[in-house]
Amino acid sequence: MAMQDLSTSLGMHFGRILVVGDVMLDRYWFGGTARISPEAPVPVVSVDRDDLRPGGAANVAVNAASLGARVTLLGVVGRDEQAKLLEDLAAGQGVVADFVVSDACPTITKLRIVSRNQQLIRLDFESSPLASEEEDRAELMSRYRQALVTADVVILSDYGKGTLSLAAEFIEAARHAGKPVLVDPKGSDYSRYAGATMITPNLAEFETVVGRCADENDLVRRGAALRSKLGLGALLVTRSEHGMTLLQADRAPVHLPAQAREVFDVTGAGDTVIATVGAALAAGKDIVSACMLGNLAAGIVVGKFGTAAVTSAELDRALNAADGCAAAVLGEQELLRQVSRAKAGGKRIVFTNGCFDILHVGHLRYLEAAKRLGDVLVVAVNDDDSVARLKGPPRPVNRCEDRMHLLAGIKCVDWVVKFSEDTPERLIRRILPHVLVKGGDYAVEDIVGYDTVQSHGGKVVSLDFYEGYSTTRVIEHASFLHDSQQAQANSFLRQ
Repeated sequence: MAMQDLSTSLGMHFGRILVVGDVMLDRYWFGGTARISPEAPVPVVSVDRDDLRPGGAANVAVNAASLGARVTLLGVVGRDEQAKLLEDLAAGQGVVADFVVSDACPTITKLRIVSRNQQLIRLDFESSPLASEEEDRAELMSRYRQALVTADVVILSDYGKGTLSLAAEFIEAARHAGKPVLVDPKGSDYSRYAGATMITPNLAEFETVVGRCADENDLVRRGAALRSKLGLGALLVTRSEHGMTLLQADRAPVHLPAQAREVFDVTGAGDTVIATVGAALAAGKDIVSACMLGNLAAGIVVGKFGTAAVTSAELDRALNAADGCAAAVLGEQELLRQVSRAKAGGKRIVFTNGCFDILHVGHLRYLEAAKRLGDVLVVAVNDDDSVARLKGPPRPVNRCEDRMHLLAGIKCVDWVVKFSEDTPERLIRRILPHVLVKGGDYAVEDIVGYDTVQSHGGKVVSLDFYEGYSTTRVIEHASFLHDSQQAQANSFLRQ
């Protein structure tokens, strides 16, 4: 199926999704390490930032909501501050949290201490299995049946903490209501997931149940047997760098290659997959298309740190990239996140800017030379109003969106962003590139952003334009040809 066929599901509301499972609060403490403790051979972390994120089933819910779905999240929490923090986080990301408050256990919290992008230790706060009290189980089922009425798709997110001890009952109720139910499974006993529309184990989880798979053919054979035994509509095995394999009854296996360009953190990738598949199904996509979208989303989220969500804009760009279109056009905030990640990975950032109104070979050679000065080339483009102020009417000839798209299609260009001011000085202050490049006969001290880049240890370079190439020359030549043709036409009419 062509990738463009999938894009019709983006930029719209995906429908209503009910997420049920083990909700958690993920907490990150970030800080620097400059010494070893005198009390024990461990690093001392000076904590300077506390980051809270929804985890477990809550991460599934916010991933679905970030794609446009209307999400209700059902889970069990303790009577504590962490529950309120988690509810506020979910609400802030568009999720309606419907939590059963239990006196038998605290809200599951995972605290990770991170320094220099390296996780040093994780501390888990949890106790007895969730929903172990009969009263909590009854309340959970009651709320589930109420929420099921308006749901288009149900997602069960099992982290083995006890909330989905009622999985069989949840699946039976969903099937009776005619609602698709997807399960991210846990443990070695999958019998409680019998009758689900689809389950989405990773390869390690899958092999725990069916045994070691010698090769892809063996995986397909064992998977087909498991799917049939459990009466599943489909089985999706996520296989890390080997992509995903989708198995359905009476259909050939579908193998989806991995889409990740750079793996930074695999935390929560399974949550993103099932959330995206569920959102796509709720939007009316078929199961193969939904899994293709899930595969693309997984390739995006593993490039982010910790539990994170994928937006519909990011998924749209991934679709464009998979279809051979430009995918490097970014908004300013997303560009800053990408630059920060690239710097953390040791990449050298090169920045240049201009109108780029009519692209010609001089531009191409200039950009190629700029890219050779570092690892990542960022091109900032004047928006239409600023071009008109700088160049006068009738410029620009091409709209900003078209200019950016053309630039993004050039091999040496990594990211393209627009700015509305006459100069990119504000943007340069935010990006702080390692190399600032400008074309022409400028003295480097006269290039906008020189002081900023130099003061932060960067380098400013002036590159010569290639002789004989300029946008003005192209426009003048086109005007000359037009005038000549018009004169010939007038002469012909007078004869």
